[in-house]
Amino acid sequence: MTDFTDDQIEAARKFFGRPVTFVMGAVALEGMPPGDRPEIAFAGRSNVGKSSLINALCNRKNLARASNTPGRTQEINFFDLAEGKFYLVDLPGYGFAEAPRKNVDVWGRLNLDYLRSRSKLRRVFMLIDARRGIGEIDLSVMKQLDTAAAQYQVVLTKLDKIKKSEIADLISATTETLKKQPAAYPSVIATSSEKGLGIPELRAAICGLA
Repeated sequence: MTDFTDDQIEAARKFFGRPVTFVMGAVALEGMPPGDRPEIAFAGRSNVGKSSLINALCNRKNLARASNTPGRTQEINFFDLAEGKFYLVDLPGYGFAEAPRKNVDVWGRLNLDYLRSRSKLRRVFMLIDARRGIGEIDLSVMKQLDTAAAQYQVVLTKLDKIKKSEIADLISATTETLKKQPAAYPSVIATSSEKGLGIPELRAAICGLA
């Protein structure tokens, strides 16, 4: 886990208290907004909780559309944070999705196009369901991120769904796995969107990249 000072936590709370709006959803590289400001992106398996996490970060209920249906996010969604200071980017989920195979493949190519083309991308926050841990498909995506030289940091989601006694071992095992990945940031952030756990720390980590 990353340690932050009280001042950093408070500054991040205020930063995320500023206006945030949905900008657009892009289905192709040429349809994305200009890369004129820092960006951070969220990646993860379908139904890992990306939309819920974005809503929790921004103190909004319906900013990003949350769904129990895997694969609902089928485009790259851009959100403007703090009136033009930052883009939050919600990438389509990978893995199981209730969509035609050809569409799932397109989403993967779109993600890679995004990662390779956005010069102001500061970090990808890769979401991992705490109940599952890092799986084979996650490792496959990590390899793609390594190849694209896109720095990423693991964020464990749904922490409230596992026993407290399991958390330390999960974070330790996750950290050990990341040591083998060239582009991985070594610190893990554990969160629960429902309970608000780890949200202040994740905000502070994002603000440190602004």
